[in-house]
Formats: sequence, structure tokens, C-alpha cells
Amino acid sequence: MRPIRLACGVAAALLATACAATGTTTQPSTGPQAEAAPGYLAVADDALPSGGTLNLQVHIDSGAATGYDPQLADVATTWQLLSLAYETLVTVGPDFSVQPLLAEKWETPSPTEYVFHLREDVSFSNGRKMTADDVVGSFERLLASESVWRGQLGPVKSVAKDGDHTVKVTLKEPYTPFLAALANVPAAVLPMKEVNDKSVDPATTLLGTGPYTVDSHRQDVSWTFKRNDKYWAKGKPAADTLNITIAPEEAARVAALQNGSAALATLGNVDSAGMLAGARDVQVVTQATTDFYYLMLNTKAPNSRSSKFADPRVRQAITIALDQQQIADIALGGKGRPSAVTPAGLPGACDPAALPSASKGIDEAKKLLAEAGAQNLTFTLSIYATQPAPAVAQVIQQNLQQAGITVKIEQMDEAGWSGKVYGKVPAEFDAALSWFAGYADPGMVTKWWNPEEAGFNVGFMTPDKELNALIDAAGKEPAGAAREKALAAVCAKADADAQMIPLVTRPATVAFRSDALSPSLYSTEGYGNVLRLVADARVKKSQ
Repeated sequence: MRPIRLACGVAAALLATACAATGTTTQPSTGPQAEAAPGYLAVADDALPSGGTLNLQVHIDSGAATGYDPQLADVATTWQLLSLAYETLVTVGPDFSVQPLLAEKWETPSPTEYVFHLREDVSFSNGRKMTADDVVGSFERLLASESVWRGQLGPVKSVAKDGDHTVKVTLKEPYTPFLAALANVPAAVLPMKEVNDKSVDPATTLLGTGPYTVDSHRQDVSWTFKRNDKYWAKGKPAADTLNITIAPEEAARVAALQNGSAALATLGNVDSAGMLAGARDVQVVTQATTDFYYLMLNTKAPNSRSSKFADPRVRQAITIALDQQQIADIALGGKGRPSAVTPAGLPGACDPAALPSASKGIDEAKKLLAEAGAQNLTFTLSIYATQPAPAVAQVIQQNLQQAGITVKIEQMDEAGWSGKVYGKVPAEFDAALSWFAGYADPGMVTKWWNPEEAGFNVGFMTPDKELNALIDAAGKEPAGAAREKALAAVCAKADADAQMIPLVTRPATVAFRSDALSPSLYSTEGYGNVLRLVADARVKKSQ
């Protein structure tokens, strides 16, 4: 992944192509945004009265295929919605530190023991008190499930209660990301009494301890959430009602902000800030994230094309030919950052500039392709049509063209794309573009490079025993220099393996009407959840 020096004409063409959807030119950002407080892009004004209705718009509904069971939720858009009704033992702060939530405190008597002390004033939205049985049962159910999140919990040996409000988790061996793994929606505490007696099916009914309850839902159209009057956190949620409209077209979300029918919307196109520049009382902010785009190369395709990517020299040539900084600057307006397999921005993450591929140039890429007999390589890159994925794909296409590789871009709706990429084993696509949530610990997302543990990529990724061993070894190391060294070894091996190639971080663009809403937003988010602090948001006037 080396820097490319393009001639002015080529650079201009790339800029024009990346911005063709809007007709504007994206310029790299000139510097960091001002923070409202350390770690926050915005802080809700708690002097404003509570109550009112908050109207939001997002680009996609989620969960139709697998239902709304939080333990089976495997995409950030679903986590975002479920986080309104469900809560976890711990959460993360603006600096990625693990903080109390349903557990008011915990101790670690040894590197393999965690003792959680539960809040005693927590009820589910049906009025029943949460107990240690719900926590133990939720752990056991998750560990026995087919959830992709099961592996993120690490080597859990046992989970046991000690009274109604204390739970002890024992690991088989040290696992540094354990607490951070508990901070995401799939590790939520479920109402296990109701789940076990089958009076509640989590796939269809959201019953949690969170600030909101579901009032109505029309798939791919809207959600309405109402205040959970039994919520344990005093004074929260601030808004009585959340109306969430599913608006796939970015232009519709921009128009809703302009005309005031939405107080907050998530945006995908980095040019949207320019489109809203003249809108009165609309503020646009870019939330940095640990999420990152990555390129999947199918080494298990059930036809002759499989030999293209089965040869590691071909995959390495592609890695070398990609210019991460150019992707960040052109496709993401300078708001993304090059990343290794450990997400950029997290403490202890690898430096992508130190990867083996970073020191090699286009001539080395061509040499590797020649050695593999792939000088005239052509493949199809399957992407979903939501921006900025098409812009990222277009820069990839231009990068690889300089190495003599022809990339045909196939745009699909997200449901069709997901079916093509994940629907069959072995998978039938050539290459595909997607993104990972980066989480709050640099070792967590590396586990997805082991298909035997991740599961979702078993159809297109061949396990690498050496890489898997390095991932496991890094997970055991406590925070510090030794762990950073272990993670660097993971990054280097993943760079050479190149079946999934990290690209750049994925910023989240959020716009809100400052005359209608006073929200709270972290400056950096780790779990793809723009709505993390929505219970704090104050509605300034009736919408």
C-alpha cells in the first residue's frame, strides 16, 4: 500500500469520478473539528426541559433476515436500533475506557476472574427486576448460540451467581479484550425468565432494561420508540418519543433536515456537508470511528476464477497497488485514516505505514503478478450502492489499473449484496467491499481474520494457522509494550495473507437542527452506534 503520485489529469479524473453522484468536488478536510468538551462533538444542554418528540432519519432498517435477537445481531445498523431497548454490563466512554452500566462496579481478583456487582434498582420494561439469573442466563445463552459475538467473549470457562446481584465470570486463560467485548449489544442482558418460559421471543419482541420501548415498527419504513417509564437512570431518557424514519435515499434525508421534518439524520456522502452549507440552523459534524473499510478477495470461488486469488502473490500485489491515503483523501474527503487490521485511532494499534506492503512500489506489484501468471488479471468488485462505497470502489479501480489489473464494479442493493457475499459456501463472488465496526480494543476485530471463529467469511477465506495463533497470542497479552509487539506481528501476517485487506477508517457524518435539538455525540465511536447517547438528547421545540 504505497503512495501514488498521479499526473494532474488523472487526479482530476479521480476526483470527478468519486464525486459524480453529487456533482461537487470533495476536498480533504483541513483540520480537526472543534470539540464541545473533551471527547465530545456535542453535549446536550440539560438545562433544557425534558419531553417532546425527536424525529430521526437513518438510511437502512435491519434485522429482517435474522430477527431482532440482540445476541444474533451481527451488523452495526441493527446494534444501533437495539441499543435503545437493551443494555450491557459495561459501556465505553469517549476515550474507549470501559465504564459501568448495568454493573455498577467490578473486580478482577486474577487475570482470569471478573466479579460484577449489579445495580439493584434495574427493571426490565415489563416491570420485573433484573437479577443475577438474567445475567448468568444471558451469558450461557450467548455462549451456546451461533452468534458471531460468541467468539469475542474469549475463552469463558464458567459463569456463576453469588446472590441476586453478583456474578463471577472465570476465563480459561487471560483475554485482554474481555471487558470491551461486553460493551456491545450482542452481550446485552436479556429477560431470561421470560425467554426461558417462552412468553417473550427476542427475535420479535424487544424487552430490555434500556431507556426506550418499541411502540410500533414497519419494516423498512419506520420505528416509534416510547420512553421506558421504569428506566433506572434518573432523568433519562430526555425525549418522550423517538420517531425513526428509514430513508434509503440520501437526498431525502438532506431534504428532511432542510425542511425541519427531521431533527437529526445520519449521512453517508462526505459531500453532504456542502449540500447543507446554506441550510439555516443545520449543523453537520463528522464523528471519527474505529470502523474501517476492507476488501475481500475470494480464495474459494467454485470455478476457474478461484486460482486468481488463491495465489498469495496475486493478493499481495493488490495490497501493494492500493493507495490507502488516496482512498481517504478522495473517496472520504480526507476524513478517513489508513488502517491496518487493528483499527487506526485505538491505543496500541499498528501503524499502517510500518506494514511490509507499505515499503513496496508498483513495480513490485507488477513483478508479483508476472510471477503468478496474472499480468492481465480482471475481476468483478461487488459493492452496495450506498455512498461512499461507490467512491471507495472507484479509487480502488484506478489504483489497480496502474498495476495492469482491470476491475469491473458491480453495484447492488444491500440485501442483494449480502446474499451474494455471505449467502453461499463456497461464495461465488470475485471480490467485495465492506466495513467492520472497529470496537474499543485493538485486538477484537483481528478475530474476524480467523474464519473458523468468525463464521461469516468461511465461504471465501481460507484459514491460516500461523495467523490464527498470532491472534490468540495477542489476546492473552496485557496492555503494554509486549501486547503492541504481538499485535504488530498479527498486522504483518494479515498484510501478507491479504485475503481481507484493511483500507481506511469509515467516518460517520451526522447532521442535526440546532434550533430543534441539543444532542450528545462522542468525537469517536467504536461500535458503529451514532445513537449511543440519544437518551441524553433534548428536544428544543415540538416537531
